[in-house]
Amino acid sequence: MSISIVQLGSPRGADEGLRIGTVRRPPRGVPKAEFASRDYYDTWLPQLAPSAELMAEGKSATSEEDWARFARHYRAEMSAADTSRVLDLLAALSHGTHFAVGCYCEDEKRCHRSLLRELLAERGAVMRD
Repeated sequence: MSISIVQLGSPRGADEGLRIGTVRRPPRGVPKAEFASRDYYDTWLPQLAPSAELMAEGKSATSEEDWARFARHYRAEMSAADTSRVLDLLAALSHGTHFAVGCYCEDEKRCHRSLLRELLAERGAVMRD
């Protein structure tokens, strides 16, 4: 059992399980009834997305220092009690079932999902490469 980190809208992997969107906004131009069938997500957890202000900061990061600042701020947002409990829950669930979390960004290295991968692993989640 494990968690996959994925780009939403990409083809689902074998045994991926439930796909969770960690984005602020649903996919544009896609009817809600088609989110899952178009490989976006089965359920939505916008609490795990960066705030709108922080998302703008992340998108404008051009240097390693900018990205490190974004990462610190995102980790701070994820340390709030409600989001921290959601991360703990996902880490615990990874020991009993396969599922995936993701967002739309093409490059995971410059995306909050790379930080989600770290946060989940730090909580003992079973991660899939």
